[in-house]
Amino acid sequence: MADLDRLALAMPETTKEVSDDGRPSYLAHGKTFCVHRGPRRDAVDADTGERMTDVLMFRVDAEAKELILADPRGLYFTTPHFDGYPAVLVRIPRLAELDRDELRDLVVEAWLTRAQKRVARAWLAANEPPAG
Repeated sequence: MADLDRLALAMPETTKEVSDDGRPSYLAHGKTFCVHRGPRRDAVDADTGERMTDVLMFRVDAEAKELILADPRGLYFTTPHFDGYPAVLVRIPRLAELDRDELRDLVVEAWLTRAQKRVARAWLAANEPPAG
């Protein structure tokens, strides 16, 4: 979570809000791109039957969602609540299975879905390697 916090807050125009019970939300220009969800009926641990308290939601590009969900490690999942919505879910303990570059890519892609176009273009021009 410390890496997530650093990576998210490094993105331009990103702010962090923390709920009364300590769950962070990261926003780009006021729009949520990653949030620690509260327990919900649609996210239940298969082993215990309890509502999951450790779920992060990341916004994704709508076309990339199915590809991300197909990751063979089973890190990413969704629930019926997110059918048709461009987001994937990850349990917080499973973040440790992502290397720093992979977590960075997840954060950047989520941020790009919510950042203002001009800010995103400027960030990409300064931070992405040239094509070719």
